[in-house]
Formats: sequence, structure tokens, C-alpha cells
Amino acid sequence: MNNRRIGRRTDFVKWIIWVPWVSLIVMAAVRAGGYRILDLLYGTVNGISVAGSADRPIIAAYVVYFAVVALFFGLPLAFGRRASCHAVCWMAPFMITGRALRNTIAWPSLRLQADTAACIKCGHCAAECPMSLDVDAMVGTGHMEHAECILCGKCVDGCPKKAIRYTFSAGK
Repeated sequence: MNNRRIGRRTDFVKWIIWVPWVSLIVMAAVRAGGYRILDLLYGTVNGISVAGSADRPIIAAYVVYFAVVALFFGLPLAFGRRASCHAVCWMAPFMITGRALRNTIAWPSLRLQADTAACIKCGHCAAECPMSLDVDAMVGTGHMEHAECILCGKCVDGCPKKAIRYTFSAGK
């Protein structure tokens, strides 16, 4: 699979999706008087959560479902690995804001740490990164923090000199 990236110019799209979505959920909860029960599997039948009604037949629900699936498979085919994550993933803002909060409060957590002296600049770490990040540059500066990093460890496993490792710390 290639290491192309959809581009930084599309990173804002996930926020355009996320902000109204979360705002709508909060507004609906407030207007309803808060949450009384929580049913995480509501409407889920046979593994796909689609439901038809008198004004919207079940086929329309499947069209929407498969359109979303096509979007998440089509973007990577057109723009490279993890293009959907970079551009339209509604979970990414949760991870990005969580990481920012963690860094602000300096909570101990799993992090990446680089030994710049051990790095031979072979490029294996960047080639292995599923998020198409410039891990070489991050190791070169010694700053392994990136909002798009999912801490998968491919760079750790791919480094022949073990210049990148996991650490559990409060950070800097």
C-alpha cells in the first residue's frame, strides 16, 4: 500500500463534521431534559443499525449506510492510506482534543520517545507509519508528539536501531 497522504488542507473537514454533530447531540440532550437511560445498541439488528419507517423505507437506510461505507473505502483508494482518517473521521477530533487536554494537564500516558543520536535516517519509521506522518523529522527534532499520531507502534517496530520507543510519562 502506498504512503500518499490526502493533504493537510483537508484536515479541517473532520472538524466541520464533528462540531455540528456534537452540538446537535448536546442540544437534543438538553432539550429532552437530560439522559434518563442509555441504550448503546438501540435499533441494531443483525449487526447493522438501520431502521425503516413509514416515511423512510428500509432501502433508504441501506443506501445511506453503504454510501458511508463507500466513502470510507473510496477515499483511501483515491488518495492513499488512511485518507478517511485524515479528512472525514468523526472520532479524530475526540482523540485530538483528548491528547491536547492530556498534554495541558500533563497526565502520565503512553507516549513515543526518540533517541536522535541512534537514528540513522533510514526512513523505515516514516514508511511504516499508517498515518503517513513524517516520523523521520519528528525523530530528528526529538519531538514525537503529533495530533494525527495514533500510537500504533509501527515506527517502533520498524526502526532497525531502536531509536524510537514507547514510554509512560507525563511528558514535557
